Amino acid sequence: MELAVLKQNGEDTGRKISLSDDIFAIEPNDHAIYLDVKQYLANQRQGTHKAKERNEIAGSTKKIKKQKGTGGARAGSIKSPLFKGGGRVFGPRPRDYSFKLNKKLKQLARKSALTYKAKENSLTVLENVSFETSKTKNYITFLNGLSLSDKKTLLVLPENDKHVYLSSRNLPKAKVVTVDSINTYELLNADNLVLCEGSVSKLETLLLK
Repeated sequence: MELAVLKQNGEDTGRKISLSDDIFAIEPNDHAIYLDVKQYLANQRQGTHKAKERNEIAGSTKKIKKQKGTGGARAGSIKSPLFKGGGRVFGPRPRDYSFKLNKKLKQLARKSALTYKAKENSLTVLENVSFETSKTKNYITFLNGLSLSDKKTLLVLPENDKHVYLSSRNLPKAKVVTVDSINTYELLNADNLVLCEGSVSKLETLLLK
């Protein structure tokens, strides 16, 4: 497929770029997308949750009432989960939620996500993006030129650019990543994907090797 290449201000350069059908026009695999997104979200979890169980509660070990004659059930410890302030039964413990996925499956998931973006016409290719200073208003002007100021955008740069990244950081709907750190979740979460011309060739190298 071919897309027009735009300037940073949204004007047409008059050129077109050819996008690989092996990345932007495959048969999408929804299950691969599900697994890759599931892994991404699982890896974001700290897993530091903890609740004290019966043996970790600070409290007296004295028998709280006599065994018989009270008309109620036997009770041997104030730390019992049955009482207020007692330990929790099978409470959460610190754990690692991350799991492994094969490289080929992750590539398939990302190609599937890129295919969906291409089908939805939610893909924009720019000649280049660069700012002289790190100012939020620079990025707002940039989005206004592309008519994307009211949408969630994901800008993919061929390499890290400090000014572009810092200019976008205060905008809740704007995200800037490099080709090396692109992932399926962020691709699908964005309303519109903006690729720099230099990112396309790097993306093809990354996903077709």
